[in-house]
Amino acid sequence: METPSPAWLRAVLPLCLLSTLERGESYGYALLQQIEESGLGAVKGAVLYPALTRLADDGAVEVRWAPGEGGPGRKYYRLTEAGRERLLRERRAWRAFSAAVGTTVDGPRAPHGTDTLHERENDR
Repeated sequence: METPSPAWLRAVLPLCLLSTLERGESYGYALLQQIEESGLGAVKGAVLYPALTRLADDGAVEVRWAPGEGGPGRKYYRLTEAGRERLLRERRAWRAFSAAVGTTVDGPRAPHGTDTLHERENDR
């Protein structure tokens, strides 16, 4: 998969962070790794931490400090109930938006048994 443009990544980062935190509490570096491993590419801390701060300011995530094991403490992030509700809304909005973009970029889905222009171009 090609790495998405930085603007696209910044736009979907809050949704990706909420989705990742739905699986459980995490800290910044682990979130960076999970996002990169998902195929979205590397996210810089200078992009991640302001996004997490905005989510915390909005009440979507809760932040706590924990002592580090043999090193500095870590800031842990956890999804709040408001964050879960926001995640549900944003997932629905994302699915509708990505379907509309897909239709615009690839054309409408062809009836069963026929090819779209995009599919014919990919077969060449």
